[in-house]
Amino acid sequence: MVTLILLLILFILFIVNTPIGIAIGVSSLAVFSIKSDLSPLIFIQRLYAGVDSFPLLAVPLFMYAGFIMEAGGISKRIVEFAEALVGWIPGGLAAVCVISAMFFGGISGSAAADTAAVGSILIPAMVKRGYRTEFANAIVAASGSLGVIIPPSIPMIIFGFLTGASISKLFIAGIIPGILIGFSLMTVSLVILWREGMREGSRFSMRRLGETFWRAKWALATPIVILSGILGGVFTATEAASIATLYAIFVGVVIHKELSLGDLPSLFIKGSITASVVLFIISCASVFSWIMAIEKIPLMVAHWIFEITKDPILLLLIMNVVLIVLGTFLETTASLILFVPLFMQIFPQLGIDIVQFGVIIVLNLAIGMLTPPLGICLIVACSISGARIEPTVRAIVPFIGFIMLNLLLVTYWSPVSMWLPSFLK
Repeated sequence: MVTLILLLILFILFIVNTPIGIAIGVSSLAVFSIKSDLSPLIFIQRLYAGVDSFPLLAVPLFMYAGFIMEAGGISKRIVEFAEALVGWIPGGLAAVCVISAMFFGGISGSAAADTAAVGSILIPAMVKRGYRTEFANAIVAASGSLGVIIPPSIPMIIFGFLTGASISKLFIAGIIPGILIGFSLMTVSLVILWREGMREGSRFSMRRLGETFWRAKWALATPIVILSGILGGVFTATEAASIATLYAIFVGVVIHKELSLGDLPSLFIKGSITASVVLFIISCASVFSWIMAIEKIPLMVAHWIFEITKDPILLLLIMNVVLIVLGTFLETTASLILFVPLFMQIFPQLGIDIVQFGVIIVLNLAIGMLTPPLGICLIVACSISGARIEPTVRAIVPFIGFIMLNLLLVTYWSPVSMWLPSFLK
């Protein structure tokens, strides 16, 4: 009965378009009101415990770094360098979009921030040069999803917090999959543009490449600083987030001089508001997850899955299908908090490392960022162009298909995600 009430209230609140964090919190609170053995004080304690974690400090810190670097002219310099690097390819602005998103993804850790930073520059530029608006939206949204795959990654931080997996290894494990998906997106976009007759490209200039590289050198160094420190054991992922924020302030204020110290309070407020939404969802979802645990819902679901099959190959396929469906209807943070504990019940039967398991889950949820109704990258891209979502959904299907092919590769061939982490102690 408790399980039925919990899920029914949650489903009704979703139907009436209640914000996800509030819907999860209200449905959880309803259980406390009907179970006499659960004190409302426990609800408050569980809310606090859900975010009382040192690793979760990385969430607001990476958001601060992303906002500061975007305001400090970082994204503009990255796009200029990417255009000099690959803009000469026929249909090259699509490749510029992917390369720019890969670089900016190595700074922000957020798919929405990645999409907004790159899309605000490239969507108007692509439309002006004759690209279809829906195609421009689709390639920007698909590229933006790389923000949660290429390290640093906020969803990977949350997964590490939930499971105890090494966040440093999760970051490193996302590098090769992120690069493979990036090149896949470039390939499919160039094929589509070639078939449509869009073969324009800027003239390659080694001089311009050198100049834009020099202008972007501080931005391009950011992922190197973060990853080399983590790989070298100099600092943890959370400490890396604080260093990235300080580095962003130094570059924006001292090097580029496009920021002043007076600009920082508004950027910190903006980052804090964004981070508070994520942390509020985490807090409420942790209560929901705790209720599911005491009601043994994950065990019941795991038992039901094991009745279907115990074959690791089929279990992985079922998990991928379920996560893609869930990612379509649920926000990424909520999906992680609610369903990672559930899948941890079948994890021992999968025969894979916990780090590979985390990369698979994040890749699945990245696909959910590209599908309506809650595809955040899709929504951000369309809001920049002012276009309707429906045409963009049709245009993004080939990109989602290629990301799914990469997902299957990561799922069933462990070296793709585990080769680089194997060098970490």
